[in-house]
Amino acid sequence: MSDQTLELKGSLFPLSVLSCADLSVNALRSALSQKLAQAPAFFYQAPIVLNVAECRQTPDFTAIKQLFTELNLVLVGVCGAGAELKQHAQQAGLAALQLGKDSKTAAKASAAVPSGNAETVNVSMDAKIVEQTVRSGQQLYAKGTDLIVKGTVGAGAEVIADGNIHIYGTLRGKAIAGAAGDRSKRIFCYNLQAELVSIAGNYWLSESLQGEFWGKSACIKLQDDQLVLAELG
Repeated sequence: MSDQTLELKGSLFPLSVLSCADLSVNALRSALSQKLAQAPAFFYQAPIVLNVAECRQTPDFTAIKQLFTELNLVLVGVCGAGAELKQHAQQAGLAALQLGKDSKTAAKASAAVPSGNAETVNVSMDAKIVEQTVRSGQQLYAKGTDLIVKGTVGAGAEVIADGNIHIYGTLRGKAIAGAAGDRSKRIFCYNLQAELVSIAGNYWLSESLQGEFWGKSACIKLQDDQLVLAELG
């Protein structure tokens, strides 16, 4: 009889991919500290893949791995590595992953250090309004204000606001409201199919959202330190 005590299956899990042109430890420490400060506790122990496709130097992967541990992040592996960088990463105990077809844009999603793909908005009394669909790999950040998306937020896309988030379409990607820590902020969407929603560092993944309001209009808010879903209206 075959041994059924061990079962190994392929599966897919959401991993944040971080891209940064300068992979020196000091540059990463500064950029990551700034990024993590936008959403306290949101990235705690988050699994991260480091995109080295645009890297022009040989990173010290052992030191980078230690930095991630200090910042309460889990460095799973690297992607976009050539043969030499792949070998260095594996020697540091990191996995070498393959980039997907849309990697050039998607690799700068989710936990990417702010770059040209991340739209930063100055503090204003007026909401930031986005007229079109937010596509996979895009990241929008409304600093100090609300964010209004008059279209769909696609899977693999991320919208962040220090204020509230209003989505007049389907939310399939990630929505992070109250990114600066304001627990009174809310997320409103016309069709909830999100990969993740977060308010002031409190978050739910897709599995926790697939209930009464899945595929329907919804409002997400914090109540007694817990995320709560309610009917939009």
